[in-house]
This record gives sequence, structure tokens and C-alpha cells, in this order.
Amino acid sequence: MEKLQALYERFEIHLGGLGIIAAALLAGLIAKFLIFKLLNLYNRFENPYLLTSLTQRLSRPLSFFIPLLFLSIALPSLPYQPDTLYFLRRLIEILDIIAFAWILIKLTDVARDMVRHKYAIQKEDNIRERRLITQLQFMRKLVVVIIIFIATALILLSFEPVQKLGTGLLTSAGVAGVVIGFAAQTSIANLLAGLQLAFTQPIRLDDVLVVEGEFGRVEEITLTYVVLKLWDNRRLVLPLNYFIQKPFQNWTRTSSDILATVYLYTDYTLPLEPVRKEFNRILASTDLWDKRVSVLQVTDSKERTMELRALMSAHSSGVAWDLRCHVREGLIDYIQKNYPDALPKTRSAFVGQNLPPLGELS
Repeated sequence: MEKLQALYERFEIHLGGLGIIAAALLAGLIAKFLIFKLLNLYNRFENPYLLTSLTQRLSRPLSFFIPLLFLSIALPSLPYQPDTLYFLRRLIEILDIIAFAWILIKLTDVARDMVRHKYAIQKEDNIRERRLITQLQFMRKLVVVIIIFIATALILLSFEPVQKLGTGLLTSAGVAGVVIGFAAQTSIANLLAGLQLAFTQPIRLDDVLVVEGEFGRVEEITLTYVVLKLWDNRRLVLPLNYFIQKPFQNWTRTSSDILATVYLYTDYTLPLEPVRKEFNRILASTDLWDKRVSVLQVTDSKERTMELRALMSAHSSGVAWDLRCHVREGLIDYIQKNYPDALPKTRSAFVGQNLPPLGELS
């Protein structure tokens, strides 16, 4: 009978503790719901961008953190043994560290949202915006790695065996650092290259590059590599230190506008002035040209052909590519229809004593 009484009392204790835990968690969820309900109502009428971003980004981590906070407050009132309370306290501390790290990571997303809202990258001349967003993206990824590293270290150091192990490892930290440094030379080089790229910025997000003979835009910059979206939607992935060690073309380094060129090779019999008028007419008839530069010149004279260079300007590299194709097609069509004899040809000369007179060759 005494055993049954003791078992019943123990069951009551556990049931009461579970009730307190459930009530604390429920109170936390209700508090989170009320807070975000009020914020959503405020956003519906005022729509401040910061509060909107905070409610969207922090909803899930706070659904985890606020109930833990209420449970921490209710922990001393639990009718458990000291060993059980100690275990619960350590477990809640670990979960609090995870939740707090999650909140900090989401706050970096809020900061990114605010920068993207203030500095729109969609406009054509977006050099300043892309510079800031490139730096922000790299620094955000670095901060996220640091937050995860510190949170993991705090969780591990909360265990006494790990603390003792860490004290012993401090004596060999110098040797371990040298070994790790040699083993991770490539990763460290890429990380340092990433820091250099973020602040010196030879490339930025959405820059137009010509790398390894490929034309494309910078789609993503990570802590270790750069993703280049090529013109045919392929992706070229390059390590960060590539852009420190090797040459490449950046068509949007200082501005988004660019000069487009078209080269034509014709016979010397082609009259230049009609072709120049046709070139100006083609430019005036298209919206691709930004009306800044329009030049048609003979840039070279070779043994059998002369080289014509058509130079024109456009707002961006993508528009310049389309303008280049449009002008090339228009000029070739004009020469074919009006001066077909001026297309490149090969001349031959007959030299000999027994050749008939020139008039009899026909």
C-alpha cells in the first residue's frame, strides 16, 4: 500500500510538472501570437518596411524562442528533483542558444531587405547599388558563419568534458593552427580573396564579364566561388582567387553604358558616303541606340579588302549586343542590294607572252 501511495505521489509530481511545462509553452505561443497580430495590424495600416521585414523574418524563430523564455521563467516552480531540474536547465540553455543564433541570422536577412529596399538594383545605371549589395552579401555570409561557429562553441563548452578537453587543447593550439593552415591553404586563400573582392570590387553582382572566352553576368558571389550566368543560361563556376590572379574583362566596371562595334570587310569599290548615311538611318530608326555615339570609319586597308568599323553607344551591355547585331544585319543587307560588286572578292592576274589582247578575252 505504501508503494502504491509513493507511486501515485510520484505520478502526481510528474503530471504537475508536465502541466506547468505545457502551460508555460502555451503562454509563450499565445504571447508570440498576440505580439505578431498587433504588428500585422499596424503593418496593414502603416506598412513600414522595417516592421514588415521583421515580422516576416522573425516569426518562426520567435515561435521557438518566446515559449522557451516562458519555460525558463517557470522552471524553478517545477516539482522535480535537483538533478532533473539541472538537466532541464542545461537543455533549455542549449535550446536558447540555438534560438538566439537563429534570430541573429534572421536579423541579417532584415538588414539585407532594408538595403535592397533603399538601393534598387533594377534600374539601368546601378553601379552604386550593386557595389553596396555585393559587400553586404559577402559580409552577411561571413557573419552567418561566425554566428554558427560561436553558437556551436557555446553549446559544446556547456559540457564539462568538453571544457576539460578544451583546456588541454590550448597547449597544442599553435601546432594545430599550423597544421590546419597547411591543410586549408586553398580555402583560406579563397576566403581572403573574397574579402578583397568585397571591398576592392573588381567584380560585383550583375556585372557583365568575359572570362575564359565566355560572356555572362555575375549571378552569385559566395565565400569560396563566383557563379557566372552565361548568355545561353549555362553557369560557369570559378574560385574567388581566380579574379585576383588572372585577367578578365569587366564591361560594367565603372558604368553600365558601353560602346558597340561592328566590323565589315568590303571591296575598295564601295562608296563610303552612302553607307555612312545608311548607318545613321539604321541607328535613328531603333530604340536600342542611346543617341550618344555614332561613327563609321575605315580603320584598316588590307591587300584585298578595306575594314569598316561602325561604332555606336547603348545604355547597357545587353542592349549593345542587340544593337550590334541589328546594325550588322542592316549594313550587310544594304550592301547586298545596292552594291553587290563591292562585296569582298579575290582578284587574279594572268601574266604571259602568249596571252591574247585584253579585248579578245571576252
